[in-house]
Amino acid sequence: MPHFPVNHPARPVYRVLAGLVGLYILVFGVWGVVLTWGDPLFDRGDNWALGLRTNLAFSLASVAFGIVLIVGASRRGNLGHYMNLTAGIVFLVTSVLTMAVLQTEANVLNFSMSTVIVSMIFGLLLLGTGLYDKVGTDEHAEEERRRRHHPVSEAHSR
Repeated sequence: MPHFPVNHPARPVYRVLAGLVGLYILVFGVWGVVLTWGDPLFDRGDNWALGLRTNLAFSLASVAFGIVLIVGASRRGNLGHYMNLTAGIVFLVTSVLTMAVLQTEANVLNFSMSTVIVSMIFGLLLLGTGLYDKVGTDEHAEEERRRRHHPVSEAHSR
């Protein structure tokens, strides 16, 4: 069973970080939709928004994903925790898969290597924020602190 810190003191910082990632993705998506509106959905043209190559499909997906991340970052419960963990994995897997097809016709989202790198960085940031923004009861958090700061008794180690 994985160990996720509960009620980490830096939880608000992690949520702000996840919200900023979501905001960048949302702004990128909106800017990309403005630039690519009227182009075919999966166009492989030379459209760049905020330093990343894009097409209409990728821009629309970014708008939706940015909104989801901002909503997740604004929630106080564990919804943001699970959303960030999931989004981090999605970003990492997507970046690796699209890197494998960069120079082929299968690059339907019009990724470039810079897009792959930014996706990996965002994936790692979201995964990291997801690891530390879990919310629990005060009793659960205290039990976690005791377990972390007190060594295992000799009776358990034999």
